[in-house]
Amino acid sequence: MSRLTDLIAQAKSKDADLGRELEQEFKALASRRSFGLNFERHTPESVELPGRPIRKGDKVRVLPLRGSTEKGDKRLWKVTRTMKERGVSVALLDLIGADEPETQTIPVENLIVVAEFRDYIYPGLVSTGKVERGGDKPFHTVINGENFHALEALTFTHRGKVDVIYIDPPYNTGAKDWKYNNDYVEGDDLYRHSKWLAFMERRLKIAKELLNPSNSTLIVTIDEKEYLRLGLLLEQSFPEAQLQMVSTIIKPEGTNRFGEFSRTNEFVYVVMFGDARVEANHDDMSGRETISEERPIEWRNLRRRENTSVRSARPNQFYAVFVDPEKKEIHSVGDALALNVDRETVPVPDGCFALFPLKPDGTEMLWGVTPEGLRYRIENGFARVRNPKSGPKKAGIQYLASGTIEAINAGEVVITGKDSQGAVDGYFKKSRVMPKTTWNKASHNAQTSGTLILNALLAGRKFPFPKSLYAVEDSLRFFVGNKRNAVVLDFFSGSGTTAHAVMRLNRQDAGRRQCISITNNEVGADEQKALSDAGLRPGDPDWEKWGICDYITKPRIRAAITGQTPEGEPVKGDYKFTDEFPMAEGFEENAEFFTLTYETPVSISHNMAFARIAPLLWMRAGSEGRCIDTLPGAGWAVADTYGLLTDLDTATPFVDAVEAAGGIRIAYIVTDDDRRFQSVTQRLAEGVEPVRLYESYLTNFRFSMGR
Repeated sequence: MSRLTDLIAQAKSKDADLGRELEQEFKALASRRSFGLNFERHTPESVELPGRPIRKGDKVRVLPLRGSTEKGDKRLWKVTRTMKERGVSVALLDLIGADEPETQTIPVENLIVVAEFRDYIYPGLVSTGKVERGGDKPFHTVINGENFHALEALTFTHRGKVDVIYIDPPYNTGAKDWKYNNDYVEGDDLYRHSKWLAFMERRLKIAKELLNPSNSTLIVTIDEKEYLRLGLLLEQSFPEAQLQMVSTIIKPEGTNRFGEFSRTNEFVYVVMFGDARVEANHDDMSGRETISEERPIEWRNLRRRENTSVRSARPNQFYAVFVDPEKKEIHSVGDALALNVDRETVPVPDGCFALFPLKPDGTEMLWGVTPEGLRYRIENGFARVRNPKSGPKKAGIQYLASGTIEAINAGEVVITGKDSQGAVDGYFKKSRVMPKTTWNKASHNAQTSGTLILNALLAGRKFPFPKSLYAVEDSLRFFVGNKRNAVVLDFFSGSGTTAHAVMRLNRQDAGRRQCISITNNEVGADEQKALSDAGLRPGDPDWEKWGICDYITKPRIRAAITGQTPEGEPVKGDYKFTDEFPMAEGFEENAEFFTLTYETPVSISHNMAFARIAPLLWMRAGSEGRCIDTLPGAGWAVADTYGLLTDLDTATPFVDAVEAAGGIRIAYIVTDDDRRFQSVTQRLAEGVEPVRLYESYLTNFRFSMGR
């Protein structure tokens, strides 16, 4: 409806009476609200694309003069022609949506391409570097681009494949923390909340396409500015999902506000799809030190002590245990004695003595298990003799109860070693408990586990309010702790904390989880003014180097993996959480960095944009191993997880190579002939997904978003 208010204002400027009548009708309509969250679906967003070449047919804006801090001409123009005038590239422009035709000729360097969200986009990726320390493990990927468009790109590569989305979106504080249509949304904007909701809703709709509907989770953090509206938005957007909200302490000392409670917390929304459920953990997240501590295994005396446990009660549990005092171990176990057999008649092996379950007064009692049960325990290190050199009056037999043995076999007990008798030593892991809805952990402190860790990795580089690394790790562990091949997505990746947390999880269990991080290269509001005053613009190298992706996200992920700062020095400090090790050790992980590009359907269908489409093909196949980044001269190529056929006349060697390679997941086949495509498909090995290029790519972006 904010769009309607703009139109009414225009009507009033041309016809005051008509404008007033329209305004009255609008107010009457706006007063009739249905139940639930109501907000304005604002004019679809647009994004400026600095550095993108100017092409005929592009939508552009005219930039302000260098050195100016003015916003410039916000109108949209269409490029009808580009040419050279006196050695300078210029563009002929037509004003879009004008009542009267308006044209102008502007130097290309003073224009910036604009992509409106109502437009179809055909994305590509250009690699800007990589880090390789993880052998054959999948690559984490970082995409520099507008997150709405980057999410659209992922509908081609990861539709229905993402296990967890973790996002920390703008909190809409009114302090220039985010933009809508290229302008900061400030606290006095009357439509601040509805703009934020429209902004979020568009992205959540695409996120839903990426999540695995049978088992996946969306995690969203927020503070008190928008948590109520976000909760309603999530309920309305995902009615089929299960939703919970957690309150988490991130600043125990609190944020002082005059006349208000001191805020210490923020909120975490968890939206669970399909079979996704919160996994029990060894920590209930409440911060109580006594919860689920580790405890040693309990060795029990084998002789029963109850007065009812006499020999006559269970004759099959009365037998001799022979002990070798020199070797200090159990020699063997005799058979059960019938009631009429005198224990003194039992033969004893040479050099041993016999132990029976006797009370100090000589009363014949019972052992806690049968002879077979004790032999099993001795063989597996679950029984031992105590004081073997003291003779039959002081020696005793100890054993592990059935429940402890079951826990060992289930992996719930950590075996730390064995003693000289071969008896195991160990302790119970912390018991698993369901986490509470209020988290209060020192490791979730945003200052000590967020800002200070980032400072260690990127000394001197400032980033506002980074998340606690360990808070993100805890959140993810509930849902991917048992998924070692999980795909995690963060499309508000900021400083890269989510990718860092995924790498830590992999280190703990040799996992192969991968994280896709999406961020733009926006420069902070204060830095923008200083750079503009210096005559710089977005797209200039000296501007872009200060952007969040190039200055923070990529260097942080590189430093975390290599264990070295951007200056080449070892990272100082230790990780201190579920494990402790020097940050300088880094991680055995791989990562590649990309910038989102905007292609034309013609260049794609004619194979002229293959180098920029290639990373998307590689990502769809799992982001593993080699990327086929050039058109194969032989007409086909096979990489680690996928193959590419560009010349159907070479289909036979291609099919043979795919079968011989093994582990191939996708076969991309470039053809306009559906009959020949089907012919190749039928010859592929079972389990290889055939994808027709470029038809599948173009159709995905033409129709998938339903615009």
